[in-house]
Amino acid sequence: MFVSHSPIKYFLAPNFSTYKYEGSRGQYSILHTHSLFLVTLTKRKSNKHLSTAMDIDSTAQDKARLFAGAWGRVKALPGKLKAKVTSTAKSIKKLGQDDPRRLTHSLKVGLALTLVSLLYYARPIYDGFGVSGMWAVLTVVVVFEFTVGGTLSKSLNRGFATFLAGALGLGADYFASLFGKNGEPIVLGILVFLLAAAATFSRFFPRIKARYDYGVLIFILTFSLVAVSGYRVNELVVLAHQRLSTIIMGGATCMLISISVCPVWAGEDLHKAIASNLEKLATYLEGFGGVYFQSSEIDGMGTGKSFPQGYKSILNSKSSEESLANFARWEPGHGRFRLRHPWKHYLKIGALARQCAYQIEAINGCIGSDHIHGSEEFKGKIEGSCTRMSAECGKTLKALAKSMKTMTDPYSSANTHVENSKAAMKDLKFALKAASLENADLAAILPAATVGSILVEIVKCVEKISEAVHELSQLAHFEKETVEPTVSPEKPPQLLHRGIIQPVLDGDSTANDNVVITIHEIISTDSPENGKACDQHQVPKPGQKIEAL
Repeated sequence: MFVSHSPIKYFLAPNFSTYKYEGSRGQYSILHTHSLFLVTLTKRKSNKHLSTAMDIDSTAQDKARLFAGAWGRVKALPGKLKAKVTSTAKSIKKLGQDDPRRLTHSLKVGLALTLVSLLYYARPIYDGFGVSGMWAVLTVVVVFEFTVGGTLSKSLNRGFATFLAGALGLGADYFASLFGKNGEPIVLGILVFLLAAAATFSRFFPRIKARYDYGVLIFILTFSLVAVSGYRVNELVVLAHQRLSTIIMGGATCMLISISVCPVWAGEDLHKAIASNLEKLATYLEGFGGVYFQSSEIDGMGTGKSFPQGYKSILNSKSSEESLANFARWEPGHGRFRLRHPWKHYLKIGALARQCAYQIEAINGCIGSDHIHGSEEFKGKIEGSCTRMSAECGKTLKALAKSMKTMTDPYSSANTHVENSKAAMKDLKFALKAASLENADLAAILPAATVGSILVEIVKCVEKISEAVHELSQLAHFEKETVEPTVSPEKPPQLLHRGIIQPVLDGDSTANDNVVITIHEIISTDSPENGKACDQHQVPKPGQKIEAL
């Protein structure tokens, strides 16, 4: 029997000594002893079974989640693969569109490798060179560069270094053989040590590092191989001859294809890069004055982010310019560039352009940084001269860039703007002297004064750039700039126009507040031209005072 007291059910055991009840929290027992109802509640140990069931459920749920996640990744794999392929294709397309010469260079390398592979494919040629034909393939891989100068530099360095190292290796082997079998390896080891150490040390010289570093490296490699292998190889002369011949064939193939098939000249790239850098500086300077002095009135221009930032690429252009100049020295005369073109002078112009770019980088931080706390009154006093300095410097650099592109002497066109910028610089000095700064707030005028000081340095730097470009035009024999003479009609002498001046009487009390000009003589009106001019203009009488408005 059982007694139900919800939510607990009581079960009467057959021996009437134990009552059991079942609740929501498990099964409990009620023990009956004699006539006394001593009730003891004991919870059965069913937690173990419950936790086991819960563990099974959680494990199943984890497996289901893992399976669902894996299946989701598998389903998303085609879409991700498609997006990756599309992104890669767009990157390849953009890379080719930015410079189509890259695609041409890749095709030229493939053509060169195909040609030198004939040393292996053609049986008659293979019988003559044997396994040494592989050196031609390796030569093409390591010496074919993007520019003609780079290819010529590596090919000639590799060829001369191989020839010199091979000859010295043969000499070292013959010299070591004079000491007998026991002394030969010792002498060879000493010679390899001395020449390798000396050649490695020579790589630290800046001139050798810049132009012949690859050749020195090949010299060390070839000399070591020839000298060491000569101890075991009997036909050392044949081995050296085969290697030198295959390297010459590989290098000649690279040079021929690089020059004849869509050549990329390092000198031309350097010339265009310097002209482009000058244009970037000019673009910034021409618009700086208006942006800086109007930054407090124009929203969104305070940070200078929307202003042209092309000059930033000039800051780190030193290594690329030096590399192009080094390769250009190896190139033959081409186009408008002669054999001994003054490529070194381009580095001087590039260094001055970077100096100007660093000044611009400093002045760029002033855009919008002081329009809140700066002195607008002081900025107004120097606005005109600073704007003229910036604009004239920009015009100077633009004229220099144009002259470099056309390879004409820029002196006549750029010199005018240089003089104008120097005149504006003098005006700035006069404006600073005229400004009363005794009681001025130093913190308020300091930003604008800094801008003026940097602009003065930029004017000096632009003048140096103009002189350097003019010197380059003289060394490279640029064409003289042709300026077409403009004939303007002769203008009649201009007299004071009616309405600009007003006669002032001697007794006029307001004359003290005006500028007074006294005319002591007038132009004769006897001639017809002067008479016509007098009819159109008012001529004051002698001794009469006039007021300039």
